[in-house]
Amino acid sequence: MKVLVTGAAGFIGSALSLRLLDRGGEVVGIDNHNDYYDPALKEARLARHADHPNYTHLRMDMADREGMAELFATRRPQRVVNLAAQAGVRYSLENPLSYIDSNLVGFGHILEGCRHNGVEHLVYASSSSVYGANTRMPFSVHDNVDHPLSLYAATKKANELMAHTYSHLYELPTTGLRFFTVYGPWDRPDMALQKFTRAMLAGEAIQVFNYGNHRRDFTYIDDIVEGVIRVLDRPAEPDPAWSGDAPDPGSSRAPWRVYNIGNNNPVALMDYIEAIETALGKKAAKELLPLQPGDVPDTYADVSELVKVFGYKPSTSVRDGVSRFVDWYLGYYGG
Repeated sequence: MKVLVTGAAGFIGSALSLRLLDRGGEVVGIDNHNDYYDPALKEARLARHADHPNYTHLRMDMADREGMAELFATRRPQRVVNLAAQAGVRYSLENPLSYIDSNLVGFGHILEGCRHNGVEHLVYASSSSVYGANTRMPFSVHDNVDHPLSLYAATKKANELMAHTYSHLYELPTTGLRFFTVYGPWDRPDMALQKFTRAMLAGEAIQVFNYGNHRRDFTYIDDIVEGVIRVLDRPAEPDPAWSGDAPDPGSSRAPWRVYNIGNNNPVALMDYIEAIETALGKKAAKELLPLQPGDVPDTYADVSELVKVFGYKPSTSVRDGVSRFVDWYLGYYGG
Protein backbone atom coordinates (compact mmCIF):
# COMPACT_ATOMS: atom_id res chain seq x y z
CA MET A 1 0.00 0.00 0.00
CA LYS A 2 1.27 3.48 -0.88
CA VAL A 3 0.38 5.99 1.82
CA LEU A 4 0.80 9.75 1.72
CA VAL A 5 1.71 11.06 5.18
CA THR A 6 1.59 14.83 5.65
CA GLY A 7 3.67 16.30 8.45
CA ALA A 8 6.08 13.39 8.02
CA ALA A 9 8.90 15.18 9.87
CA GLY A 10 6.57 15.91 12.77
CA PHE A 11 6.18 14.12 16.08
CA ILE A 12 3.35 11.79 15.08
CA GLY A 13 4.04 11.79 11.33
CA SER A 14 7.58 10.50 11.68
CA ALA A 15 6.56 7.75 14.12
CA LEU A 16 3.73 6.69 11.81
CA SER A 17 6.01 6.68 8.75
CA LEU A 18 8.42 4.36 10.54
CA ARG A 19 5.62 1.99 11.46
CA LEU A 20 4.20 1.92 7.92
CA LEU A 21 7.65 1.23 6.47
CA ASP A 22 8.37 -1.49 9.05
CA ARG A 23 5.31 -3.40 7.93
CA GLY A 24 6.35 -3.27 4.27
CA GLY A 25 4.42 -0.29 2.96
CA GLU A 26 5.49 2.54 0.70
CA VAL A 27 5.37 6.05 2.17
CA VAL A 28 5.39 9.43 0.46
CA GLY A 29 6.02 12.02 3.16
CA ILE A 30 5.62 15.78 2.90
CA ASP A 31 6.51 18.50 5.38
CA ASN A 32 7.14 22.23 5.06
CA HIS A 33 9.86 22.17 7.76
CA ASN A 34 8.76 25.54 9.15
CA ASP A 35 10.44 27.17 12.12
CA TYR A 36 7.51 27.08 14.58
CA TYR A 37 10.06 25.16 16.65
CA ASP A 38 13.68 24.16 16.04
CA PRO A 39 13.84 22.62 12.54
CA ALA A 40 16.85 20.56 13.66
CA LEU A 41 14.51 18.29 15.61
CA LYS A 42 12.44 17.72 12.48
CA GLU A 43 15.58 16.86 10.53
CA ALA A 44 16.64 14.40 13.24
CA ARG A 45 13.23 12.70 13.21
CA LEU A 46 13.30 12.51 9.42
CA ALA A 47 16.80 11.01 9.42
CA ARG A 48 15.33 7.89 11.05
CA HIS A 49 13.53 6.93 7.84
CA ALA A 50 14.69 9.29 5.07
CA ASP A 51 17.02 6.69 3.52
CA HIS A 52 14.54 3.81 3.56
CA PRO A 53 14.11 2.46 0.00
CA ASN A 54 10.32 2.70 0.25
CA TYR A 55 10.28 6.27 1.53
CA THR A 56 10.10 9.47 -0.53
CA HIS A 57 10.25 12.88 1.14
CA LEU A 58 9.05 16.15 -0.36
CA ARG A 59 9.62 19.54 1.26
CA MET A 60 6.47 21.44 0.43
CA ASP A 61 3.57 23.31 1.97
CA MET A 62 -0.01 22.04 1.81
CA ALA A 63 -1.13 25.60 1.09
CA ASP A 64 0.57 25.29 -2.34
CA ARG A 65 -2.46 24.45 -4.51
CA GLU A 66 -0.61 23.63 -7.71
CA GLY A 67 2.08 21.68 -5.89
CA MET A 68 -0.45 19.57 -4.03
CA ALA A 69 -2.42 18.83 -7.20
CA GLU A 70 0.79 17.70 -8.94
CA LEU A 71 1.78 15.60 -5.93
CA PHE A 72 -1.46 13.61 -5.99
CA ALA A 73 -1.46 13.25 -9.78
CA THR A 74 2.12 11.99 -9.99
CA ARG A 75 2.52 9.99 -6.76
CA ARG A 76 -0.99 8.45 -6.77
CA PRO A 77 -1.25 7.45 -3.10
CA GLN A 78 -3.84 4.80 -2.28
CA ARG A 79 -4.50 6.17 1.19
CA VAL A 80 -3.70 9.41 2.97
CA VAL A 81 -2.99 10.33 6.59
CA ASN A 82 -3.11 14.07 7.16
CA LEU A 83 -1.12 15.02 10.25
CA ALA A 84 0.29 18.34 9.04
CA ALA A 85 -1.17 21.33 10.82
CA GLN A 86 -0.22 24.47 12.60
CA ALA A 87 -0.32 23.16 16.15
CA GLY A 88 -0.72 24.79 19.55
CA VAL A 89 -3.67 26.39 21.28
CA ARG A 90 -1.85 29.38 22.74
CA TYR A 91 0.02 30.18 19.53
CA SER A 92 -3.34 30.46 17.75
CA LEU A 93 -4.15 33.47 19.92
CA GLU A 94 -1.14 35.32 18.49
CA ASN A 95 -0.90 34.05 14.91
CA PRO A 96 -4.39 33.10 13.74
CA LEU A 97 -3.72 33.40 10.02
CA SER A 98 -1.11 30.64 10.09
CA TYR A 99 -3.90 28.30 11.20
CA ILE A 100 -6.14 29.44 8.35
CA ASP A 101 -3.42 28.73 5.78
CA SER A 102 -2.36 25.32 7.04
CA ASN A 103 -5.38 23.85 8.78
CA LEU A 104 -8.10 25.08 6.43
CA VAL A 105 -6.59 25.96 3.03
CA GLY A 106 -4.10 23.09 3.20
CA PHE A 107 -6.75 20.61 4.26
CA GLY A 108 -8.93 21.72 1.36
CA HIS A 109 -6.10 20.83 -1.01
CA ILE A 110 -5.84 17.39 0.61
CA LEU A 111 -9.55 16.79 0.10
CA GLU A 112 -9.36 17.87 -3.53
CA GLY A 113 -6.37 15.61 -4.15
CA CYS A 114 -8.21 12.66 -2.66
CA ARG A 115 -11.36 13.43 -4.63
CA HIS A 116 -9.68 13.63 -8.02
CA ASN A 117 -7.25 10.74 -7.66
CA GLY A 118 -9.27 7.81 -6.36
CA VAL A 119 -7.89 7.76 -2.82
CA GLU A 120 -9.41 4.83 -0.91
CA HIS A 121 -9.39 6.39 2.56
CA LEU A 122 -8.42 9.71 4.14
CA VAL A 123 -7.53 9.63 7.83
CA TYR A 124 -6.87 13.01 9.41
CA ALA A 125 -5.88 14.39 12.78
CA SER A 126 -8.59 16.17 14.68
CA SER A 127 -8.15 17.05 18.36
CA SER A 128 -9.67 16.75 21.81
CA SER A 129 -9.76 20.56 21.73
CA VAL A 130 -12.94 20.38 19.60
CA TYR A 131 -14.86 19.58 22.80
CA GLY A 132 -14.22 23.18 23.87
CA ALA A 133 -16.79 24.36 26.41
CA ASN A 134 -18.23 20.85 26.91
CA THR A 135 -18.09 19.77 30.56
CA ARG A 136 -19.78 16.34 30.52
CA MET A 137 -17.10 13.69 31.01
CA PRO A 138 -15.85 11.56 29.42
CA PHE A 139 -15.97 13.37 26.08
CA SER A 140 -17.94 11.28 23.59
CA VAL A 141 -18.01 11.42 19.79
CA HIS A 142 -21.79 11.36 20.14
CA ASP A 143 -21.74 14.78 21.88
CA ASN A 144 -22.27 18.04 20.06
CA VAL A 145 -19.00 20.01 19.66
CA ASP A 146 -20.10 23.43 18.43
CA HIS A 147 -18.41 25.60 21.08
CA PRO A 148 -14.62 25.64 20.49
CA LEU A 149 -12.51 27.88 22.75
CA SER A 150 -9.61 28.58 20.39
CA LEU A 151 -9.09 29.08 16.67
CA TYR A 152 -6.97 25.93 16.65
CA ALA A 153 -9.96 23.97 17.93
CA ALA A 154 -12.26 25.70 15.45
CA THR A 155 -10.03 24.66 12.53
CA LYS A 156 -10.09 21.05 13.69
CA LYS A 157 -13.89 21.11 13.94
CA ALA A 158 -13.95 22.71 10.49
CA ASN A 159 -11.82 19.84 9.14
CA GLU A 160 -14.42 17.37 10.33
CA LEU A 161 -17.18 19.35 8.60
CA MET A 162 -15.19 19.75 5.38
CA ALA A 163 -14.43 16.04 5.32
CA HIS A 164 -18.11 15.24 5.79
CA THR A 165 -19.12 17.19 2.71
CA TYR A 166 -16.56 15.31 0.60
CA SER A 167 -17.72 11.99 2.02
CA HIS A 168 -21.32 12.93 1.22
CA LEU A 169 -20.82 14.46 -2.22
CA TYR A 170 -18.03 12.29 -3.61
CA GLU A 171 -18.30 9.10 -1.49
CA LEU A 172 -14.75 9.63 -0.23
CA PRO A 173 -14.26 7.56 2.95
CA THR A 174 -12.88 9.88 5.64
CA THR A 175 -12.08 9.28 9.31
CA GLY A 176 -11.18 11.99 11.81
CA LEU A 177 -9.18 11.06 14.92
CA ARG A 178 -9.51 13.26 17.97
CA PHE A 179 -6.12 12.90 19.64
CA PHE A 180 -5.87 13.46 23.39
CA THR A 181 -2.61 15.05 24.67
CA VAL A 182 -0.06 12.96 22.79
CA TYR A 183 3.38 12.67 24.43
CA GLY A 184 6.53 10.61 24.22
CA PRO A 185 10.03 10.49 22.67
CA TRP A 186 10.65 12.98 19.84
CA ASP A 187 7.75 15.23 20.86
CA ARG A 188 7.63 18.98 20.28
CA PRO A 189 9.72 21.42 22.38
CA ASP A 190 6.65 23.59 23.01
CA MET A 191 4.75 20.74 24.67
CA ALA A 192 4.54 20.53 28.46
CA LEU A 193 6.68 17.41 28.80
CA GLN A 194 9.70 18.91 27.06
CA LYS A 195 9.23 22.32 28.66
CA PHE A 196 9.00 20.83 32.14
CA THR A 197 11.95 18.50 31.61
CA ARG A 198 14.14 21.24 30.15
CA ALA A 199 13.38 23.65 33.00
CA MET A 200 13.87 21.04 35.72
CA LEU A 201 17.26 20.00 34.37
CA ALA A 202 18.28 23.67 34.26
CA GLY A 203 17.13 24.23 37.84
CA GLU A 204 14.41 26.65 36.73
CA ALA A 205 10.81 26.85 37.93
CA ILE A 206 8.17 25.28 35.70
CA GLN A 207 5.04 27.23 34.80
CA VAL A 208 1.99 25.34 36.04
CA PHE A 209 -1.24 26.78 34.64
CA ASN A 210 -4.66 26.62 36.27
CA TYR A 211 -2.72 26.36 39.55
CA GLY A 212 -2.07 22.71 38.76
CA ASN A 213 -5.73 21.76 38.64
CA HIS A 214 -5.66 20.47 35.06
CA ARG A 215 -6.45 16.86 34.27
CA ARG A 216 -5.35 15.48 30.93
CA ASP A 217 -5.91 12.20 29.13
CA PHE A 218 -2.22 11.77 28.31
CA THR A 219 -1.79 9.33 25.39
CA TYR A 220 1.55 7.74 24.54
CA ILE A 221 2.84 8.10 20.98
CA ASP A 222 3.03 4.35 20.26
CA ASP A 223 -0.61 3.96 21.28
CA ILE A 224 -1.60 6.79 18.94
CA VAL A 225 0.28 5.23 16.01
CA GLU A 226 -1.31 1.84 16.65
CA GLY A 227 -4.74 3.46 16.59
CA VAL A 228 -4.00 5.32 13.35
CA ILE A 229 -2.81 2.12 11.67
CA ARG A 230 -5.92 0.19 12.65
CA VAL A 231 -8.21 2.95 11.45
CA LEU A 232 -6.27 3.44 8.19
CA ASP A 233 -6.68 -0.24 7.34
CA ARG A 234 -10.47 -0.05 7.63
CA PRO A 235 -12.03 2.70 5.47
CA ALA A 236 -15.02 4.48 6.95
CA GLU A 237 -18.43 3.17 6.00
CA PRO A 238 -21.91 4.70 6.15
CA ASP A 239 -23.84 4.16 9.37
CA PRO A 240 -27.06 2.38 8.36
CA ALA A 241 -28.72 3.42 11.64
CA TRP A 242 -28.02 7.12 11.14
CA SER A 243 -31.13 9.31 11.10
CA GLY A 244 -31.60 12.94 10.20
CA ASP A 245 -34.37 13.12 12.80
CA ALA A 246 -31.87 12.45 15.59
CA PRO A 247 -28.45 13.00 13.94
CA ASP A 248 -25.50 11.29 15.61
CA PRO A 249 -22.50 13.72 15.57
CA GLY A 250 -20.07 10.80 15.41
CA SER A 251 -21.28 9.07 12.25
CA SER A 252 -23.27 9.68 9.08
CA ARG A 253 -25.14 8.05 6.25
CA ALA A 254 -22.01 9.06 4.27
CA PRO A 255 -18.74 7.10 4.66
CA TRP A 256 -17.56 9.44 7.43
CA ARG A 257 -16.58 8.75 11.04
CA VAL A 258 -14.80 10.40 13.95
CA TYR A 259 -13.17 8.59 16.87
CA ASN A 260 -11.44 9.56 20.09
CA ILE A 261 -7.95 8.19 20.67
CA GLY A 262 -7.08 8.75 24.31
CA ASN A 263 -5.88 6.79 27.27
CA ASN A 264 -9.38 6.83 28.83
CA ASN A 265 -7.71 7.66 32.14
CA PRO A 266 -7.31 11.36 32.98
CA VAL A 267 -4.25 12.17 35.09
CA ALA A 268 -3.89 15.22 37.32
CA LEU A 269 -1.20 17.59 36.09
CA MET A 270 0.55 17.42 39.47
CA ASP A 271 0.75 13.61 39.14
CA TYR A 272 2.20 14.03 35.64
CA ILE A 273 4.84 16.36 37.05
CA GLU A 274 5.57 13.83 39.79
CA ALA A 275 6.18 11.18 37.13
CA ILE A 276 8.75 13.48 35.49
CA GLU A 277 10.38 14.13 38.87
CA THR A 278 10.64 10.38 39.49
CA ALA A 279 12.15 9.71 36.06
CA LEU A 280 14.67 12.56 36.41
CA GLY A 281 15.39 12.09 40.09
CA LYS A 282 14.84 15.83 40.59
CA LYS A 283 12.14 17.89 42.30
CA ALA A 284 10.46 20.68 40.34
CA ALA A 285 10.14 24.26 41.53
CA LYS A 286 6.67 25.41 40.48
CA GLU A 287 5.29 28.79 39.43
CA LEU A 288 1.51 28.49 39.78
CA LEU A 289 -0.42 30.52 37.22
CA PRO A 290 -4.10 31.00 36.23
CA LEU A 291 -5.90 29.18 33.43
CA GLN A 292 -4.74 30.47 30.06
CA PRO A 293 -7.16 31.77 27.39
CA GLY A 294 -8.21 28.96 25.05
CA ASP A 295 -7.31 26.18 27.49
CA VAL A 296 -9.81 23.73 28.96
CA PRO A 297 -9.46 22.47 32.55
CA ASP A 298 -9.86 18.76 31.83
CA THR A 299 -9.88 16.21 29.02
CA TYR A 300 -11.14 12.65 29.25
CA ALA A 301 -11.73 10.42 26.23
CA ASP A 302 -14.61 8.02 25.84
CA VAL A 303 -13.00 5.43 23.54
CA SER A 304 -15.90 2.97 23.50
CA GLU A 305 -16.43 3.44 19.73
CA LEU A 306 -12.73 2.76 19.06
CA VAL A 307 -12.96 -0.42 21.12
CA LYS A 308 -16.23 -1.52 19.51
CA VAL A 309 -15.15 -1.00 15.90
CA PHE A 310 -11.41 -1.74 16.04
CA GLY A 311 -10.97 -3.78 19.23
CA TYR A 312 -8.32 -1.34 20.39
CA LYS A 313 -7.73 0.83 23.43
CA PRO A 314 -4.54 2.76 24.37
CA SER A 315 -2.95 1.31 27.49
CA THR A 316 0.52 2.77 28.21
CA SER A 317 0.67 4.20 31.73
CA VAL A 318 1.93 7.75 32.26
CA ARG A 319 4.78 6.53 34.46
CA ASP A 320 6.02 4.13 31.78
CA GLY A 321 5.55 6.66 28.97
CA VAL A 322 7.28 9.50 30.83
CA SER A 323 10.16 7.22 31.77
CA ARG A 324 10.69 6.30 28.10
CA PHE A 325 10.53 9.96 27.15
CA VAL A 326 13.14 10.96 29.73
CA ASP A 327 15.48 8.21 28.52
CA TRP A 328 15.15 9.59 24.98
CA TYR A 329 15.51 13.22 26.09
CA LEU A 330 18.70 12.62 28.02
CA GLY A 331 20.14 10.68 25.09
CA TYR A 332 19.19 13.30 22.50
CA TYR A 333 19.83 16.55 24.39
CA GLY A 334 22.10 15.33 27.17
CA GLY A 335 21.44 15.64 30.91
